[in-house]
Amino acid sequence: MRAGAIGRTRGQVVGGATAALGGLRRVWTRAAQAVLDLTLPTLCVACREPVAGDGLCARCWSQLSFIAPPYCEKLGIPFVYDPGPGMLSMQAIADPPAYSRARAAVRYDEIAKALVHGLKFHDRTDLAPTMGRWMARAGAPLLTDADLLVPVPLHWRRGFSRRYNQSGALAQVIGRQAKLPVAVEALQRVRSTAHQIGLSRSERAANVQGAFKVPKHRKAEIHGRRIVLIDDVLTSGATVDACARALLRARAVSVEVLVFARVVDTLKSPI
Repeated sequence: MRAGAIGRTRGQVVGGATAALGGLRRVWTRAAQAVLDLTLPTLCVACREPVAGDGLCARCWSQLSFIAPPYCEKLGIPFVYDPGPGMLSMQAIADPPAYSRARAAVRYDEIAKALVHGLKFHDRTDLAPTMGRWMARAGAPLLTDADLLVPVPLHWRRGFSRRYNQSGALAQVIGRQAKLPVAVEALQRVRSTAHQIGLSRSERAANVQGAFKVPKHRKAEIHGRRIVLIDDVLTSGATVDACARALLRARAVSVEVLVFARVVDTLKSPI
């Protein structure tokens, strides 16, 4: 009895000491975080003003332009009025892409640009969860019918310098949200391409021609699947179109496109 009592006493002492150390550790962590919040306040990614949470301040949030119907059924370009279901834009009829449909969460304006550049160039991977959730909401009809998510890949040299692929980070968030698998290496960029910024539509298409392929050992993963291609920004559509063609050559059933932001020069009218 005495030995048992001593054993319980020792256990209580050890347990109490462990709990006390855990409590001290939590107090220290909260104190350190409070000091960081005071000395290094979180800044709005767009205007750099202090913000209570992460991402955008209230003023910049109010300026973000979400895309909602009515829009072109194929390209997702917003219309100025509702022409009825299934209507296509002139661009979709004149120059139809290889992919079936494209959807974007927001218009690519200065606020969206700040978010994209923060994620893409400034290691703001903390922005991916919010951006990915917005994309999942905008692309819900595409994701419902999908089998697999494929992010637009970086060339290995660019991936090495950036350390991560922003499209892959967004795809992982959307995959968790929609409960879909993500095939990170199913598509490869086999040729390093120049930046698309400043190029005309035809120059963009030529720049990415033949730049993507599905490796032989990944073709079974693509064959017979309905793919949603994930990227950060859609400008002319040349990059996602080249990716879609590579996936279709690997016998994907269909390819659709979901991006965070798309460039909209002016709000389009249907035909």
